[in-house]
Order: sequence, then C-alpha cells, then structure tokens
Amino acid sequence: MKLCVFDFDSTLMDGETIDFLALELGLKDKVAQITEQAMQGKIDFYESLTTRVKYLEGLREQQVDEICHNLPYMPGAKETIKELKKRGYKVIVFSGGFRNATTHAKDILGYDVDFSNILHAKDGYLTGSVGGEMMFGFSKGDMLQRLQYLLKISRNDTMVVGDGANDLSMFKFADTRVAFCAKDALKKEANIVIEEKDLTKILRSDKCI
Repeated sequence: MKLCVFDFDSTLMDGETIDFLALELGLKDKVAQITEQAMQGKIDFYESLTTRVKYLEGLREQQVDEICHNLPYMPGAKETIKELKKRGYKVIVFSGGFRNATTHAKDILGYDVDFSNILHAKDGYLTGSVGGEMMFGFSKGDMLQRLQYLLKISRNDTMVVGDGANDLSMFKFADTRVAFCAKDALKKEANIVIEEKDLTKILRSDKCI
C-alpha cells in the first residue's frame, strides 16, 4: 500500500473555496488578499483562517452548499486519482478549507477520505466561527504522521501534493513532494514541480511509483 495526500484548494480545485464564498458577499478582494498572504507564508495560517471566516458571517448555509457543490475542479484531477488508486495508493485530502466542499468532491473525484474544517452555523446562517482538523500551519504534517502510523506506511511510500505554505508541514514527512502551480516557499522543498494546470503530469514523473 502507498499513500498520496492532496491539498484541495488550488490543487484539486481550481481556486480557493473561501474566495468563492466571499464573492457572494462582495468581499472577494479583501479575503483573497489575506488568502494570498497565507499561501505565501507571510502570515500565520490560523490567524488568516479565522480572520477570513469572520467576513463570512451572515451567509446562508444554503448558499454555502450551492457554491461549494459547483466549484471548478482542476484539469486531470479525476483521472489522476483514478490512476493512483489503480497503482495501489490510498488517496486522501487535507484541506484548510471546508467540508461543504471537500466531502461533496470526494464522490466526484474519487478520493478515499477528506480532512478539513467546519463552518459554524446557527439558524441557517454562518456565525463567522470555524473549527476542525486543519486549523493550524502544522495540522497537515501532524495528521500525515498519524495516518502513516495507523496504515503502517513509510515516508518512502508517501506522496504529497500542494501549492501553498500551509502544505510545508506535510512535505517534511514524504519522500515524493509535488509543488503544483505553487508558491516559491513550497517549490524550494519539492522534488517534483509542475507549473501547468494539469494534474496528470504527476503520473508521468519517474518519482510517482
């Protein structure tokens, strides 16, 4: 058995979920600016996440689901996951985004399980609060180590794919590290760098066993 962990936003999905949600409130530019700083590693991920989610207060849950269920997926995402599973990989998603998006995409793209965050809602509206498994800059690395222990999979049989600074923590525990249309901070730690929005290019790398 082998393990492949994908980031979701700007990796399996073409864009940032929270930016799509902020657009509904006319706040996309303000939220996107914070998102970009977080992905560059210029500000703490937890602080950036909680600050951005506060801007979503008052958005209807129904609107959130409608937006999250109609996100654009990255070219080659479905095909790449299907092929990886044929090669014996367990395919998992770690996302600093939200379950409304990642759980819905699981059945469409075909990955095995998702770990992400939950937007708190009350009486059908977002409260501006968030909680979950991927709240901190270290969360992805921490969860990866736990899964490797549970599944008895070594770092040699682990591949990780991401685009932003909050993916750095999981890069520390995988021998195959893919920077996909990524920020410079992540490219420096990768041994596969893909600059084109085509996930199938991962499959053509000699490091993808």
